[in-house]
Amino acid sequence: MEAPITTKGLTKTFRGVVAVNGLDLRVERGMVYGLIGRNGAGKTTTLRLLMGLLRPDAGEARLLGQDWWTAPAAERQRVAYVAQAGRPPDWMALEDLSRYSAHFFERWDRGLAHELAGRWELPWNRPVGRLSGGHQRLAALLVALSARPDVLLLDEPAAGLDPVARRDLLRSLVEALMRTDGCTVLLSTHLLADVERLATHVGILDRGRIVGSGAVEDWQRTMRRVQVVFPGMEVPTGVEIPGALRSTRLGPVLTSIARISDDAQLDGLRAVPGVRVNLFPMTLEELFVEWFEPGGAEGPMSGPGTPGPYGFWGRFGGLAGDAPDNRVGNGVTPAIRPAGREGDANGTGPAPYTETADPRAD
Repeated sequence: MEAPITTKGLTKTFRGVVAVNGLDLRVERGMVYGLIGRNGAGKTTTLRLLMGLLRPDAGEARLLGQDWWTAPAAERQRVAYVAQAGRPPDWMALEDLSRYSAHFFERWDRGLAHELAGRWELPWNRPVGRLSGGHQRLAALLVALSARPDVLLLDEPAAGLDPVARRDLLRSLVEALMRTDGCTVLLSTHLLADVERLATHVGILDRGRIVGSGAVEDWQRTMRRVQVVFPGMEVPTGVEIPGALRSTRLGPVLTSIARISDDAQLDGLRAVPGVRVNLFPMTLEELFVEWFEPGGAEGPMSGPGTPGPYGFWGRFGGLAGDAPDNRVGNGVTPAIRPAGREGDANGTGPAPYTETADPRAD
């Protein structure tokens, strides 16, 4: 059975600048997949390609097994999308927006729309243009959730929200997903703490391709900062921490970012007389910063134990260290192709509001 969200060899360039580079992505039914990366990594472009707002130069992007450039209306109403700068029409109140959206979504839930409006303190009869920026963002999210979609694409869903509104949004997302039967979510965000609380899986996007992916639970269980303090004035030559992805030496202290799947990995170091071994858990934000910190000629997170181009978890969460294949975008073959057409009038389909595709890398 085909996954609800897939891309294969997806490539997009803007005037010679590669935004998405041979991207292979698979999000299974019921997953909440967090797509994270630095500015310009290609997150927003990936979502726009999936929604048919941009044409790919190569490869394919599919939602529910359909290319969104040609998908019929019956399939389109099963997907909801909130763009990074998306907001409903200024002149519409939520009452108008609810009636309007019900024409496009057979499963439109007016009761849920009312419930979310009350929870988020959104006035039902005031034009959206007279609301604050944060409330306009919540209004767009209200529309997406009330459509009861099978697939939900969210680009920076909590942008512009205060901490209380962010917390309520996450709670509402979790509750809404619990009411649905296998809704699949792909969200792009810079708020990594939100990804930890909401996502089941995470993928790190760098220069338009996935360089690390896996289950958040697996990362929380295995990724550690390991500090080993040796007696004397310096770390002995040739000593490495098992599972280390990156190591630094400072005097007698060896510090590594390591994948520790079994605490027994460190028994050999603990057995050395006078050695102290300390383990510290890492947040996703700490891991993200370590990943993209400059690492010399080998690239981000380089080091003796760096597991190839797929990072911490390996390709699609498999065992890190597997040899890379030769497909475009996997760190072997460059994928730079002429830019395709933008602004095609076809393929946008019915939606409660529209977004203008701004041709930029992220």
